[in-house]
Amino acid sequence: MIVGVIAALVLLVLLYLFMSVKIVTQGHQYTIEHFGRFTAVARPGFNFYPAFFYRVGRKVNMMEQVIDIPGQEIITRDNAMVSTDGVVFFQVLDPAKAAYEVSDLYVALQQITTTNLRTVMGSMDLDETLSKRDEINARLLGVVDHATNPWGVKITRVEIKDIRPPADIVNAMGRQMKAEREKRANILEAEGARASEILRAEGQKQARILEAEGRRESAFRDSEARERAAEAEAKATQVVSDAIEAGGTQAINYFIAQKYVEAVGKFATSPNAKTILFPVEATQLIGTLGGIGQLAKEALSETKATPPAAAPAPGVRERPVGPFEPPAR
Repeated sequence: MIVGVIAALVLLVLLYLFMSVKIVTQGHQYTIEHFGRFTAVARPGFNFYPAFFYRVGRKVNMMEQVIDIPGQEIITRDNAMVSTDGVVFFQVLDPAKAAYEVSDLYVALQQITTTNLRTVMGSMDLDETLSKRDEINARLLGVVDHATNPWGVKITRVEIKDIRPPADIVNAMGRQMKAEREKRANILEAEGARASEILRAEGQKQARILEAEGRRESAFRDSEARERAAEAEAKATQVVSDAIEAGGTQAINYFIAQKYVEAVGKFATSPNAKTILFPVEATQLIGTLGGIGQLAKEALSETKATPPAAAPAPGVRERPVGPFEPPAR
């Protein structure tokens, strides 16, 4: 009988000890209540709290969690109706506050995020709600995190998943986008045409400038050539004048015969002449050649240092022999 009682007592002690041990898994924390009053937080691992005197109040998840924001209709500042939904990421930092400062943490987070989402998006125009999602997320994060701070919760991220405007607004936005694209295309086409015309005008201007410079250079070269030709002609005239002054009239006959022969040669080389007509003075060509021969003889006699010829008798004038002298009678 005594052995049975002892065994029963041992069994009760073991059962009491087993009920007093609290094993907390990683990522969770338990609140410990002493006769209904919060006293401590059981950390992950082995914890011993006497049974019947202490009990586990709430099992709090300390990992980062996510809550869906259900879809809802929101009226923007310009009276446009849009449908939107999102998600909220949060993490419990103080398990005691999360367990005893709010009745249902998940429902409270969902409701406060929904109401603040209406407030933030309702203060913006439709175009702003569609184009400024980052701003909406940042503003909503700040508001919700400040509101949930007394609950020992940290809001890490708030993301808007989708914003759906009405079908008629979507169609109007499509037409607006098409008109804007066409406007940009027309502007780019006009700018391209203007740039093309400017480049073409610049090219024509540059071509005219180069052409004018070419004409100026050509005129300068022509004037320079004429100046050189005039200088050569003047020099030749000076040489002829010196030759006439030094050698008498035979030099004149030589130059006249040279020009005469050149003129007669042009008759023969003319492409349009079928019949060549020589002037009457052509019969005097032999006399001209004789004058050239006489000029050569005089030049040779001068090189041999012969005495000068006697002066002509008074009253007798020396007559030149050339192509324009009348024949002797």
